[in-house]
Amino acid sequence: MWDPALYGRFGAERSRPFFDLVAQIGARYPRAVADLGCGPGDLTRTLAERWPLARVTGIDNSPEMIGKATAQGGPVGFELGGIADWHPEPDVDVIVTNAALQWVPEHRELLVRWAGELISGAWIAMQVPGNFDSPGHRALRDLAGEAPYADRLAGVVRANPVDDPEDYAALLTAAGATVNAWETTYLHLLPDDGPDHPVLRWMEGTALRPVRAALDDEAWTAFRAELGERIAATHTAGDGLVALSFRRIFVVARVS
Repeated sequence: MWDPALYGRFGAERSRPFFDLVAQIGARYPRAVADLGCGPGDLTRTLAERWPLARVTGIDNSPEMIGKATAQGGPVGFELGGIADWHPEPDVDVIVTNAALQWVPEHRELLVRWAGELISGAWIAMQVPGNFDSPGHRALRDLAGEAPYADRLAGVVRANPVDDPEDYAALLTAAGATVNAWETTYLHLLPDDGPDHPVLRWMEGTALRPVRAALDDEAWTAFRAELGERIAATHTAGDGLVALSFRRIFVVARVS
């Protein structure tokens, strides 16, 4: 279960990679744009502002996210659905998927399939986090592998579900696309202004979601407290701020 309020924490920091990604899409007058893994829909609406003549649709498998997106109204359509089961309609010229494919184990095969299903000249733009070797994620994996959590969290916390930019570039180039791939490490200065460590609060909105779903309330409370202590040991505050380095991977491909 996704919590839009938790996900919406640090909204400015989370949205910046989306705009950096979309800025590299060269489509001028697309007929239809699909945002796969659209979340609460705020960023999807900016696609309608950029391409006002296009039919823009946001798709997400979370009823909570789609409920929040549809409640806001506006020119964008939203649908409940999974990325793995989605196929582009004939008029789709742009696919955007931002910080979503890391949750889809078969996303490499999906990229190749989309490249084959889209019309010539269409665009695929993806961004995924590449920070799974960060101190916070290492602490998460270490704790998840220890008693009393190891049995309940077996297979829940994955080591690294994404590839490097050159791997995605090779994959889509082989599928006949022209590819622009890169990575960026953002330095987020998070305010240390609450009872919980800000990096823990950041992770709670995304990476910790499946852990929370796998544990009962008592176990989750203990897990969260211990993880917070381990994160605090590796992310110290200075002048009321905590520095979080966050690597992200970008690919923009134009189908031939």
